[in-house]
Amino acid sequence: MSGLYGIIGWPLGHTMSPTLHNWGFRQSGADAAYAAYPLEPDQIPDFMRRVRDEPFLGLSVTIPHKRTVMEFLDHMTDRAVRVGAVNTLYWDEGKLCGENTDVLGLIAPLRHMQPLPASAMILGAGGAARAAVVGFKELGIADIAIANRTGEKAEALAEEFSIRAVAWESRMEEEPALICNTTPLGMSGTMETFSPWDAKRFPAGCTVYDIVYNPLETRLLREAAAVGCGTVSGLEMFLHQGLAQFRLWTGKDMDEAGARALLLCALGQAPA
Repeated sequence: MSGLYGIIGWPLGHTMSPTLHNWGFRQSGADAAYAAYPLEPDQIPDFMRRVRDEPFLGLSVTIPHKRTVMEFLDHMTDRAVRVGAVNTLYWDEGKLCGENTDVLGLIAPLRHMQPLPASAMILGAGGAARAAVVGFKELGIADIAIANRTGEKAEALAEEFSIRAVAWESRMEEEPALICNTTPLGMSGTMETFSPWDAKRFPAGCTVYDIVYNPLETRLLREAAAVGCGTVSGLEMFLHQGLAQFRLWTGKDMDEAGARALLLCALGQAPA
């Protein structure tokens, strides 16, 4: 096999990245394979040595390794530096480089909104929240606030990125035009029955974006739609960050419509 790719994270039972990228390789005729590599944090140094020895041509990186891998890289893009986290590894002139396509994936479904939201509330303070801050700033959203159960983390990100920190208990006193959930609340499994927002307290006319993509319609999105809010599924972020990875690795564009239909099928949904 001439091309070796994969995803690292812990755990990895839920990932659809192999489904997406192996389909893309088949569609493009590439002699390549993409596999899942579940790695506990203490396994990262040995695996990163393996990345250089085999070598891997590209890797996706998910929680909890998006910051850990940075010390093993030769170069990071400006975007990855701004986010302070990496989700994609690739080679450029013999250097192992890091990019953050989470930013591109996260803002892709928002770019065509008219008008763009004037304010945003980010729920959570992990790597995806960092990508959301950078992405919303790239879009030109002027008023960005962040709330997290552990207030110190939200305050640290707010100071780092010059945005507002809001106490978790006070988050629903705000009236943002865009609410973006980057927490695992609503994710398939033990979190599926939870939502980070009270169904009766959505601001009128707001857009609600949940980066959780399994289930496709989380409790948060279902309750937001029921009161007339616009909604954005996390499938769009996952799809577009993956399309950006594939383009970075191969120089080719994956068929977006075909890839979306593939993912919907993988989630047990018939494509529209």
